[in-house]
Amino acid sequence: MANVEVSLKETMTSIEGALGVALVDYSSGMALGTLGGGKELDLSVAAAGNTDVIRAKVRTMEMLGMQDEIEDLLITLGTQYHLIRLLKGRGSNGLFLYVVLDKANSNLAMARHQLKRIEANLEV
Repeated sequence: MANVEVSLKETMTSIEGALGVALVDYSSGMALGTLGGGKELDLSVAAAGNTDVIRAKVRTMEMLGMQDEIEDLLITLGTQYHLIRLLKGRGSNGLFLYVVLDKANSNLAMARHQLKRIEANLEV
């Protein structure tokens, strides 16, 4: 089992094109840990904003009466992919991993696969 710091480092090193990663509590919008980012990518601001995205999708699913769960959400920008993966493991209810990828230097399918593997090993 990997702790938060190890998992964030693994995300940045094992997912090609990763620009930044955050572990976020979507009940509060607070980032519990971040790595990468920078002046152009404030991961704390992004964590709070993407919390609203998760909440909106959950509300929509409830209004539609959907009895399913969100695996991940993808936001595609001109030069980036923003991947949000809700965590399902022990003690991780209400958390998500948020990863920003350089669109030109990443493989989205491999990134999703790697993120699922990292989630499975993450111990919060």
